Amino acid sequence: MCNRPILPVLVIGLAAAGVAVAQVPGKPAPSNQPGAFGPAATGFPPLPTAKPPALAGSTQPAVAGKPGGPAPVPPGGTGRTLSTGTGFVVAPGRALTNHHVIEDCRGVRVRNAGGGDLSARVLASDRERDLALLEVPEGAGPPLPFRRDLNLRRGEGVVTYGFPLAGLLSSGPTLTTGEISALAGLGDNQRQFQISAPVQPGNSGGPLLDLGGNVVGVIVSKLNAQRVAQRTGDIPQNVNFAVKGNEALEFLRRNRVEPRLADPAPPRGAAEVGEVAHPSVLFLRCLG
Repeated sequence: MCNRPILPVLVIGLAAAGVAVAQVPGKPAPSNQPGAFGPAATGFPPLPTAKPPALAGSTQPAVAGKPGGPAPVPPGGTGRTLSTGTGFVVAPGRALTNHHVIEDCRGVRVRNAGGGDLSARVLASDRERDLALLEVPEGAGPPLPFRRDLNLRRGEGVVTYGFPLAGLLSSGPTLTTGEISALAGLGDNQRQFQISAPVQPGNSGGPLLDLGGNVVGVIVSKLNAQRVAQRTGDIPQNVNFAVKGNEALEFLRRNRVEPRLADPAPPRGAAEVGEVAHPSVLFLRCLG
């Protein structure tokens, strides 16, 4: 990860905060504006400063959202939803999301494609990569395979699948399409891709899929267009970021999870890729 001081100003983690029914590590919406978005540590709009996730800050690994310590996250919490994000099943009883989605949560709940509201527990977290491993019930969903060959090229088509702006947009998952724009992230961050597929707060932790339906990355953040415009006088468009699939595989294997690998499949339509992802993608609630 890059530690250049410009990063916290220009990057927004994509956990959704400030909605009455769904938020992620951040401040709740003002009580006199139900359902509106207010300033939050990891979300927007309006576009505030972001609590820096992995791409802006510490290179120190974390467990359960606490730097360097084995502080367990209980499956319950108070029941108050602080924020929301996305995750996906990577092995029986195991799901992947972003570190900044579960950071400071006292409990985590997931909703699977069948509508079940299930408890989850943080098993491991890496602040530098901005990844977290969750224990979920084995029936949460089928594991999504990772692509065996993760040497992606600029211009490759990709699909995102997740739960942006929960409580404001559809309560169901949202699919977007785009391309790999660059083979590094902000500040030449070699752990990430730059992608053109539109993403919003709440997409954090969702899968980035190739057109064969295999995982090639994990959605993590977007450029803060408002802050960039203030600095440069121009509004950037479609500048979003995903953790590379090889970084996710290394994190999972370090934590004794071996996802299924698949050879590149013939390209499918985006709708078909969404149908492949749907049973495996989870809506996450961070409880305070």
